[in-house]
Amino acid sequence: MKSYLIIFHLVLALFGFIFIEHHLDTPGRAEADRESLMSDGSGIAARIAAVGQINSAQAQSKSTTTQVASTSEAVVDGQKVYQSACIACHGAGVAGAPMVGNVGAWADRIAAGNEIMYANAIKGFVGSSGVMPGKGGNPTLSDAEVKAAVDHMVSKSQ
Repeated sequence: MKSYLIIFHLVLALFGFIFIEHHLDTPGRAEADRESLMSDGSGIAARIAAVGQINSAQAQSKSTTTQVASTSEAVVDGQKVYQSACIACHGAGVAGAPMVGNVGAWADRIAAGNEIMYANAIKGFVGSSGVMPGKGGNPTLSDAEVKAAVDHMVSKSQ
């Protein structure tokens, strides 16, 4: 019985020491904690920082809008789109999708022409060999991104 009381008192003393040490206000600790929260990437400042900006410019010429749109289409990286959206099916042959690099599976599709492949990839296609959901099931992709991904897959499958 005495050994249990000794163990209990030791545990109680250890708990008290840890509790007091944790809550002990050492000089400058509060300021250091506040500074670390406000300065580093994991602090409050990073969590409450603005995520984007609102463009409140009312007057934009049509030519500027057209120029921006054509520039963004030119910079689309088909490989990145393929890696983020298409590889799930075209990497493993899911639902009859032709695997990238399989020349035989792509031969008839390439022979049909790019416009048909683009239309099937954008709008979707159901055939005897499988199913292609519109935009690969990702409606947030633009037509230019889908076309770039098709071009990338075709270039790797010829």
